[in-house]
Amino acid sequence: MLNIVAPRHMLVGAGTVGRLPALLAQHGLSRPLVVTDPWMVSSGTVERALVPLREAGLGFAVFSDTIPDPTDTVVELGVAVLRAGHHDCLIGFGGGSPMDTAKAMAILAGAPAGAHIREFRVPAQADRAALPVICIPTTAGTGSEATRFTVITDTGSDEKMLIAGLGALPLAAIVDYELTFTVPPRITADTGIDSLTHALEAFVSRRANPVSDMYAREAMRLIGPKLRAVWRDPGDAGAREAMMLGATLAGLAFSNASVALVHGMSRPVGAHFHVPHGLSNAMLLPAVTEFGLAHALPRYAEAARCIGAARAEDGDQVAGACLLAELRALNRELEVPSPAAWGIPRERWDGLRATMARQALASGSPANNPRVPEAAEIEALYDRAFGG
Repeated sequence: MLNIVAPRHMLVGAGTVGRLPALLAQHGLSRPLVVTDPWMVSSGTVERALVPLREAGLGFAVFSDTIPDPTDTVVELGVAVLRAGHHDCLIGFGGGSPMDTAKAMAILAGAPAGAHIREFRVPAQADRAALPVICIPTTAGTGSEATRFTVITDTGSDEKMLIAGLGALPLAAIVDYELTFTVPPRITADTGIDSLTHALEAFVSRRANPVSDMYAREAMRLIGPKLRAVWRDPGDAGAREAMMLGATLAGLAFSNASVALVHGMSRPVGAHFHVPHGLSNAMLLPAVTEFGLAHALPRYAEAARCIGAARAEDGDQVAGACLLAELRALNRELEVPSPAAWGIPRERWDGLRATMARQALASGSPANNPRVPEAAEIEALYDRAFGG
């Protein structure tokens, strides 16, 4: 049996953010709380969504206190604002952090008073939300606009909690690649590798299925040839469009197949060292791929062909080797630092390796990997990745 989930409504293409009022009207919504971040406000980017709302005469409010790697305390603050405003929906506008915050706010607002967002962490099922969420991504990376996941940091334990369920699935999404033209090169690279990781992990996941495979293959075909292009030329509209659609398709892929060991290991790195999520994925991706390569060689080889790292006529062994070479080359060309080069002290990294391995396993994602690791193997991978 296949159990496939996706947003009910998606608008994809240039200028679609201007269709926001019409989308709300189609779903009987008129009083949104726009969840975004301080930079989106100070740069004026959020006005791309607010101007159409004003012109349509809709009442709205803005909650812009989100932070990178959203925390339980920010979610609680947002819920207080939500409950005080008599809103009928949330709009997550920005990168993964505002979208994830909006999702978590909707879930927590539907819980009894005094509940904590940690009560919904995996393996719990967060299937209920107080209000619908509309997501408008401004980066081509997280795919959060299309997934049933949100990731929130528990400030009490410094753990990035994976929260999964229908309550985190957006009602609708607006995927407008024109919103990505002002994204800085570093964020473009990190979010781009993040989306590639989503597609690759969904494709090799033990929970992969024909529908997630369809999304993952197409995502890799779009992202593979264009990731370097947007790094070199941020104004390349064709590359921006391909990356944005690829990121959304990758989100649909992993929402229906789950991610695996890279993400399981990446979340603790982000929580303890405040490394941006896409960057921590990139730091780990080559070593983790090599760890599982022989256990799903035909899948990894097909992925190499999809992203353009191997030729159609290459055998699986050759294609698998080409995939590893391509992932390492991407990190070099997109200037992805190792944890050491990023400035993490070796003694602190080593001191937290056991804790990070335990937290990675607790997230459940490593169990989806082609080669399911033990804690000691995860620690060894952290050790190998440290210096690049």
